[in-house]
This record gives sequence, structure tokens and C-alpha cells, in this order.
Amino acid sequence: MDGLLIGRFQPFHKGHLEAVKIGLSKVDKLWIGIGSSNKNNEKRNPFTADERKEMILSSLDPKTLERVKIFFVPDTGDHEKWTYHVDSIVPPYDVVFSNDEFTLTLYKKRGKSVF
Repeated sequence: MDGLLIGRFQPFHKGHLEAVKIGLSKVDKLWIGIGSSNKNNEKRNPFTADERKEMILSSLDPKTLERVKIFFVPDTGDHEKWTYHVDSIVPPYDVVFSNDEFTLTLYKKRGKSVF
């Protein structure tokens, strides 16, 4: 079973690391979607997608990295189509992990399993 952890990770912190660990306790492979990847140098989005990717990679041990793959997910400006946009970027997944209620609601509307 594969999972998707989606977030902005601005910055990647211990709570995000715990979310990765929780996700990997439930799935074999975890796709990490770096949301708002097209945004940076803003108050709400200070780091680039590449900087956030490096934060994530440098926080994970080599064994964990074998089970994780990172994807850049730009904003679309259309919340209803956004989850489908994510699906066009990441491989198929069975469950979605997020700490953002709005994100979970969007996936629930589509009948996706969320955690």
C-alpha cells in the first residue's frame, strides 16, 4: 500500500518528520508532495521548493529515503481541481496524510481514504 503526504513544509519541522514516520508506519511507500512549489520569497512561503526538498531529505535516514519519493506540486488556483492536479504528478496512492483539514476535506469529497 502507498500513501501521499501533502503539505507546504514551510519549513519542514519535527511535526512534519513525525507525520512522515506515522505515514511510513501505515504504508510501504510514501509520496511526499511539496505543495505551493511554485511559491517562494513570500511571507507565507519563504522557502523555495528545492530548499524544502533538501530540508526533508536531510532529515531522513538512508533506510527511510528508500521508501520515500518527493514531488513538487504547484498551486492551481482551483481548489476543486487541485487534488486531480496532484494525481497527475504523483504515482497512485491508497491513503492521504495531511494535517490540513481543508486538504483532507477535498480528498474526502473524492472518496479517498485520509488519515
